Amino acid sequence: MTTDASAPWLIAGLGNPGPEYAMNRHNVGFMVADLLAERIGGRFKRAGKAQAQVVEGRIGPPGPANRRVILAKPMSYMNLSGGPVNALREFYKVPVERVVAIHDELDIDYGTLRLKLGGGDNGHNGLKSMTKAFGREYHRVRFGIGRPPGRMQVADFVLKDFSSAERKELDYFVDRAADAVECLVIEGLERAQGTYNS
Repeated sequence: MTTDASAPWLIAGLGNPGPEYAMNRHNVGFMVADLLAERIGGRFKRAGKAQAQVVEGRIGPPGPANRRVILAKPMSYMNLSGGPVNALREFYKVPVERVVAIHDELDIDYGTLRLKLGGGDNGHNGLKSMTKAFGREYHRVRFGIGRPPGRMQVADFVLKDFSSAERKELDYFVDRAADAVECLVIEGLERAQGTYNS
C-alpha cells in the first residue's frame, strides 16, 4: 500500500474528558498530546461535528522532513475513542497507517515506552474501540504505567492519579514520549523504536 506523501498524520492522545480525570494514569495520552500542542504553538479547539478537540500544525525542521499533523483528544470517554478518531481520519483523509494512538499500557513498567505498528489491543478499551472503527494497522506509542499493586482492580488503578513518587518523574517521561512521537512522524517507526523502545 502506498501512502500519499502529502497526507497528514493524525496523532490521538487517549484519555477521558473532564478535570476529575486530568491526572489519572489513563489520561497520559492527553498529557502527551497537550505537550505536543504546546511545542507547535497550538491550542486545542472543538473539532466541528467530531466529538474531539484538535490542533493542526507542523512537526519537524523546514524542508522535506516537515510533517503536517492533526493532534486530537477524543472527548467521548476512553471506551468510545474510535468514533471521534475515525471521524477526524475521514475528514482529514488520513490513511490508517498515519494514525498514531498515544496510550497507557499496564504490561510495561512505569515510564517505559514501546512503539509499534498494528497488533492487538491488550485489553485496552480505547484501542479496542479504534480497531473496531478502522482496523488495527495504526501506530501505537505505549506509555508504561505498570500493574496495579496487590489486589487492586485494573479499572481502579488506571482511574487513579499518578502517585506522588511517580509524579516526580512524570514530566520527564511525558517529554520523552512527545519526543518519540515526533521521531516516529519525522524519521519513521524503525528509527523511533531504535531510539525510544526500552
